[in-house]
Amino acid sequence: MKKIKDTLLYIGILGVFFALMYWIIQSGKILEAGRFVVEPQLQSSYFSQFIQSIANNLAHPVGLVLAQIVTIIIVSRVFGFIFRKIHQPTVIGEIIAGIALGPSLLGILFPEFSSSLFPENSLGNLSLLSQVGLILFMFMVGMELDMKVIQSKVKDAVVVSNAGILIPFTIGIGLAYFIYENFAPKGVPFLSFGLFLGMAMSITAFPVLARIVQERGMHRTRVGNLVITCAAADDITAWCMLAAIIAIAKAGSFVSSLYVILLSIGYVLIMIKVVRPFLKRVGDLHATRENLSKQVVAIFFLTLLISSYTTEIIGIHALFGAFLAGTIMPENTKFRNIFIQKIEDVALVLLLPLFFVFTGLRTQIGLLNDIYLWKITGLIILVAITGKFVGSALAAKFVGQNWRDSLTIGALMNTRGLMELIVLNIGYDLGILSPEVFSMMVIMALVTTLMTGPALDLIERIFRTKPDMIQEKISHLSKFKIILSFGNPEMGRSLLRLANNLVKKQKENTSVTALHLCPNNVLHHYNMDEYENESFEPVIQESELLSQKITTLFKASDDIDHDITEITNKGDFDLLLIGIGQSIFEGSLLGKILGYTTRIVNPDRLIHRVAGKEKIFGNSPFDDRTQNILSASKVPVGIFVDKNTGDYDQVIVPFYTEKDGFLVDYIQRLIKNSGAQVTATDPAGTIRKHIEIKEAIRAIEQEAPNHITVNREKDIDEEFIRQFQLMVISTDGWKKLVDSQCPWLNQTPSILILKA
Repeated sequence: MKKIKDTLLYIGILGVFFALMYWIIQSGKILEAGRFVVEPQLQSSYFSQFIQSIANNLAHPVGLVLAQIVTIIIVSRVFGFIFRKIHQPTVIGEIIAGIALGPSLLGILFPEFSSSLFPENSLGNLSLLSQVGLILFMFMVGMELDMKVIQSKVKDAVVVSNAGILIPFTIGIGLAYFIYENFAPKGVPFLSFGLFLGMAMSITAFPVLARIVQERGMHRTRVGNLVITCAAADDITAWCMLAAIIAIAKAGSFVSSLYVILLSIGYVLIMIKVVRPFLKRVGDLHATRENLSKQVVAIFFLTLLISSYTTEIIGIHALFGAFLAGTIMPENTKFRNIFIQKIEDVALVLLLPLFFVFTGLRTQIGLLNDIYLWKITGLIILVAITGKFVGSALAAKFVGQNWRDSLTIGALMNTRGLMELIVLNIGYDLGILSPEVFSMMVIMALVTTLMTGPALDLIERIFRTKPDMIQEKISHLSKFKIILSFGNPEMGRSLLRLANNLVKKQKENTSVTALHLCPNNVLHHYNMDEYENESFEPVIQESELLSQKITTLFKASDDIDHDITEITNKGDFDLLLIGIGQSIFEGSLLGKILGYTTRIVNPDRLIHRVAGKEKIFGNSPFDDRTQNILSASKVPVGIFVDKNTGDYDQVIVPFYTEKDGFLVDYIQRLIKNSGAQVTATDPAGTIRKHIEIKEAIRAIEQEAPNHITVNREKDIDEEFIRQFQLMVISTDGWKKLVDSQCPWLNQTPSILILKA
């Protein structure tokens, strides 16, 4: 009754105030007399007016730029996801997304829509926003450079790095000599054109290279460390050279640019000698997230912006200032992690795709409408590969590397990616590169980056004389081999305890390998060792407590499901154990039973639904990731639901189907290695009906009569299930159990769900 009264009172108050406003408006119309107010004449219907209003709002600069950003982010994420799935760098997908949204594809297929979404007068807004994204990105690139590593290995890397710039730079200038007359814009001196073409041939995409090294597990190898150092040194050298080239291009001659170069040197010295010590002191005092207040963050952002503004005013481009600001940030790893996390998503997800599309809008592949132009494009690609790939490989061989490592270094140094696009856009903005040459060079950047993965695979195949890293670490391991894969370190600890219960009295004939895969997009090469140590620390501590020797494997991955099964299958393991956290059963029937909820839309699930892949498992109680692992694994898989029920002394093993006979092997292992008390239940009459299962259990009863009991009761209640610490069940049995919606399911102990 009270709710009805409150509702009526609320409606009454609204009515009174609306009536009062209506009276004031009507009274106000009287005041219009003598003010020449003209009533609008309705020339069309109200609906037409509404449509016209919507059209005006869409064409408004704010509405248009928001529509552009939404479209760009969606398309770039889709293309990035597709290319990640085919084991190519995400950045390649984003670059191609930009080209697809430009005149090369969207402009040809849907010219009216393209001109409406990206009108010429709106490109200035996109350009400014993309420049902000690039400034933040270059700031991050500078922070990701580990100057200590470069300094410690500079003698090993200097020859390869310098040769990786000098050779392609020289060949690039030689190429400029042959194409200058036909392709250089009018009024551009050969010096500027040649220097920019040489610079474009010399660049290496350090961020993309670092991601590839992480993903392929090369970060622990000698060649991986060497190539990262070479690329970092290459980046520093290249950006310093680019600053000088921009100064020369703007001044028109080397002599005229000396003032700019001298001013730039002074600026660099001030940043290193004055600003860097100040920032180090601030960083040391605020190295934790709690101490990193908004005022402190403002200091570092002001450093970035002032540095970028200064280099823009000097005449060597704002991006160099952003890069230098990143390199002088405090070297404290935790501080850099915190600061990168603050800007990474905004820079990489929101703003950087705008740059790719802006580049795509400038890339007019349709201009290359002649076989001669495509021959020139092929020549540019050939020169780029020869200079960077061959030059770096020969330099690596010269300093004593074997051919396999030399070619690997060459293939990685030939990766150009986003850094190349930045250089090309600078040249285009300065009027040094014509639209045709710009389009040719963009194609070259795509080809040289796309070829990195296949080139590395080919090199590995040609020189496959030794097992790969994973095989090398596990090839010596003996008879019964368990691999446990974990995301959360505490889950790794739980999985190790479970594995130990299966093997602890047979350690001389068994082995345990702990695998941790990290999403590639949340890991940076400079903090990889720290992240790996933190991830494995609880597992290693537990292994010491249990006196259980383990082998650890760590890898950055773009496709965790695929890599888990690939490593497991290649390693010829006997059992894969995976843990289940609160997200692994998101949105599934099991998730509802265990009380977990869906918070994020899973893109893989959407793809599987479109492709019909979900039908493989029918109404499965498992989430997509677990389904993928179960379907791709060629070895038995154990899915562990940890409920912290302590030691696994009391174990229940329900038999639901005739295929559950393999569970007897695990019963034997638990009894033999941990002395567990096992209760085998027969709710479906499976043991009674199938002689093989019955005889196998009877053999255990004869060997260890005090450790196994067969319960033939069909009904299991909550009181009965509470006495156990572990349930071992097959995937088919678990599906039957979930489908039956047993009332005691939420009372189950820790669960080990096994697939033979």
